[in-house]
Amino acid sequence: MPTQPPSRIPRPALPRLRAGLGGMPKAFWVLCAGTLVNRAGTMVQPFFALYLTTSRGFSTTSAGVLLTLFAVGALLSQLIAGWLADRFGRRRTLLGGMLASALLMIALASSSSILAFAVELFLLGVAIDVYRPASSALVADLIPERDRTRAYSLLFWAVNLGYTAGVLFGGLLVRFGFSWLFWVDAFTCAAFGVLVWVAVPETAPPAGQGAQGAGSGFGAVLRDRVMCVFVLITGGYAFVYLQTMSTLPLAMRADGLSPAAFGTAMAVNGVVISVVQPFAVVRLSRWNRNLVLTGGMVLVGLGFGLNALVSSPLGYSATTVVWSLGEIAFTGASAATAVALAPAHLRGRYSGVYGSAWSLGGLPAPVVGAWLLGHGSTLLWGVCAVVGFTAAVGQILIGPAVNRRTAVEVEADMDAEAAKGPGSGGVRATATSAGGDALG
Repeated sequence: MPTQPPSRIPRPALPRLRAGLGGMPKAFWVLCAGTLVNRAGTMVQPFFALYLTTSRGFSTTSAGVLLTLFAVGALLSQLIAGWLADRFGRRRTLLGGMLASALLMIALASSSSILAFAVELFLLGVAIDVYRPASSALVADLIPERDRTRAYSLLFWAVNLGYTAGVLFGGLLVRFGFSWLFWVDAFTCAAFGVLVWVAVPETAPPAGQGAQGAGSGFGAVLRDRVMCVFVLITGGYAFVYLQTMSTLPLAMRADGLSPAAFGTAMAVNGVVISVVQPFAVVRLSRWNRNLVLTGGMVLVGLGFGLNALVSSPLGYSATTVVWSLGEIAFTGASAATAVALAPAHLRGRYSGVYGSAWSLGGLPAPVVGAWLLGHGSTLLWGVCAVVGFTAAVGQILIGPAVNRRTAVEVEADMDAEAAKGPGSGGVRATATSAGGDALG
């Protein structure tokens, strides 16, 4: 009996999963494991408002002011961390941020005065996201350009898995008292920092390397027109995506749906990312990154725009699937694009500015979104669709410049591998051209 030609045999899911997960250095997996542990311990943030108003007895207004101070600190966090990662190294910055977060968590668990909470929440906002630019720059140092979309996608996968587990476990643990949340969160922060310090090498270029001629400091980032446009594009994407945290539950309530329906939609988001992401990373990494980014923005804009046409739990779950697929495409590719635009000695700063783009879009998202919703959900979701599609057009326009910059990075990787010789491995750090590219 003739057998089916091997080329026609469907490729099993397991080899595809192995292809998506394979080929990364040990230090990268240590970073992913630490990120997973840290995010699994993220139990305090989702319960901040509840803790302040019930356990500590603050009014809703006071709690709002305190959480605003936390948000202001978070706005500054990634810019400060980007500078620290370039100036003092990735490992020191990550360890310092995680240990500071752990100490502040413990302090918050025992504080009682509103002044103490104000100071500690502001400082926690500054410290809690310090790891993001440091880990992003570390991945760029470790992973060649051709594999970075896959690497950042896997790191995002670890973040999502950990955060989902943390929220679920935190909901159970809070029954035994809020203090448990703070101590578990503090422990996982410290564990992440120590793990990276012990098991991940320092990857930052030596001080002063690449600074001559290419420019240094945030001024070099701001003079980079391609990066500045990309930050605006990312801010537009963030404005749309972060409606999940503000207006989406309000719109669902206006449709007569219970909070459980919103919880179901968010669970769908977590399931889609957890299941699809590890299988999608290989295919996405093979496609042109600008096309992946453009497709991601289109799907997110489309998914939120379709909310105007639904009013049932099933309908909102279906639209969630659409924008979740866009989230999968955008997240890994966008982080990889930010570091591809950066010279090696400025990867921390570029990652910090990229991270601040989320604040750029996130700060007006709840206020503007609520105003639009007040004039009708159709207007809100229509604007979200327009913003998402406009961001996609912007990405198409800067695509040629991004491709040129990425080609320089790939060429530098090839030269570095050739210099090391066959079979060589280990940590890498390469410089790319900085700013000044035309947008065309």
